[in-house]
Amino acid sequence: MVNNNLNIASLGYNIFASSLDNLPKKQQTIVHTINQYSFCVAENDPEFKKALQTANVLLPDGIAIIHAVKFLNGEKINKIAGADIHEYCLKKLNKENGKCFYLGASDNTLEKIKAKITLEYPNVKVETFSPPFKPQFSRAENAEMINKVNTFKPDVLFIGMTAPKQEKWATANRDQLDAQLICSIGAVFDFYAGTVQRPSKIWINLGLEWLGRLVKEPKRMWKRYLYYGPVFLAAILKQKIKK
Repeated sequence: MVNNNLNIASLGYNIFASSLDNLPKKQQTIVHTINQYSFCVAENDPEFKKALQTANVLLPDGIAIIHAVKFLNGEKINKIAGADIHEYCLKKLNKENGKCFYLGASDNTLEKIKAKITLEYPNVKVETFSPPFKPQFSRAENAEMINKVNTFKPDVLFIGMTAPKQEKWATANRDQLDAQLICSIGAVFDFYAGTVQRPSKIWINLGLEWLGRLVKEPKRMWKRYLYYGPVFLAAILKQKIKK
């Protein structure tokens, strides 16, 4: 089997460095994303770090990660955002009359997602569930979430509970989930529903999506970029010096 992951030993992660067409097909696959924020948070959260390290596919979802890989390994890779794998999966499911399940977000957001998919991907069967908005789920709540997913038996399970909760939940429950592809995609739920506007293609193509999000949501995003940005840069420089 071709190895589509790029081992960044100095960072401690295997980062996906191929086309989404090369996603594993014959095994249950967990897909997480990594960016400068999740990297920094994981350094102080062993459970989250383990979830990222044990993912079958770890997508480079951030321009900082792309530059870090180039700086440390001399390898050029392409950014693949959660929105990219979401769109890829929906197009594929539409061709194959497949099924997907959205776990996370509010009922309002999920209804908007279902309505939009009905228009854009009419061949895709969709089911959703909005879990309680809380840091930890009870055993009963967890069982209900798993039962909802497994009753529907989706080809793709999208999880949108924000990081690091979604990655931890997917990793902890993967053996109980009857889904071929499990994708932690966080903010994509709101982007696709239109409840939060993703920066335009111009920002994205310039590698400035982070700046667009900071401008749109300064109160929520300032720490992610203005605090963790320098923290991430310092960590990368430290690894370069060690090499």
